[in-house]
Amino acid sequence: MWIYYGLATALFLSLNNICKKYSVKDNAVFPLLLVTNLSSLLLLSPIFIGSQFAPEAVKSLHLYIPSLHLEDHFFIAIKSLLMTCSWVLAYFALKHLPLTIVSPIRSAGPFFTVIGALTIYHESPNTLQWLGFVFIILSMLLYANVGKKEGINFKNNRWIWAIVAATFFGSSSGLYDKFLIQSRGYEAQTVQWWFFFYVVLFMGVIVSIVWLPNREKYGAFKWSWTIPAIGLLMALADFTYFRGLQEPDTMIMLMSAIKRSQILFTVLIGGLIFREKNKRQKLLPLSGVLLGVLLLVLG
Repeated sequence: MWIYYGLATALFLSLNNICKKYSVKDNAVFPLLLVTNLSSLLLLSPIFIGSQFAPEAVKSLHLYIPSLHLEDHFFIAIKSLLMTCSWVLAYFALKHLPLTIVSPIRSAGPFFTVIGALTIYHESPNTLQWLGFVFIILSMLLYANVGKKEGINFKNNRWIWAIVAATFFGSSSGLYDKFLIQSRGYEAQTVQWWFFFYVVLFMGVIVSIVWLPNREKYGAFKWSWTIPAIGLLMALADFTYFRGLQEPDTMIMLMSAIKRSQILFTVLIGGLIFREKNKRQKLLPLSGVLLGVLLLVLG
């Protein structure tokens, strides 16, 4: 069953990526991130309010959010900090790079996840899974050559390094999710609510200290219907993802890989919407990434 949760997560993330690319164009990143995460928090607020004033009704829906101890808040706040770093770096990279370059680099996230899964959780990949990772890494190298045709030097471009760092932080957060859900035993909706709460808190501080005094430098904030859509899609993606992680037989390295099947929809449809270059040349490394993900799942 967790595989279906993973595929649903991939679908929501694909739509989310396209909305992000549309929203971030000529827009200020910091307030954009604040509003999108605030949208997710508002979407979940009826569950939190219901848990405080009508707990039995919410429990019957299996959505109850219990009160947490101070140490629980600390553990979830760490995840929020990891993803705040990841999103800030990723949004800036997305603002300056084509979607068809950013998405494939993000798709290498399972590689970082596997390193952690092997060393921290002692998960044991088989031969097919190892082949899958090799295909993903080789495909990333092919994308580097395609990027050069668009005037993007993978070695010297700071936005490339930003998206690589964002991928690392995101993978670290993915590994941490297994700790929160399986080791600490938190319910999906509990992690979601407090995760978005602390992200909104962190982004509010950044907007107040960094963006507001320097709006001319970082640009103005422009409203778009896709901005709350990002929050909605992210909340849906997180919910299905955490639900999948709640199953005891879920392997985080495979769940991470299945999430990356979003790349097909994102690159093909996103490339058409935004009319990005060299779409045909990107099909070969795209196929390599998909083959790698397929091998991970089959393995």
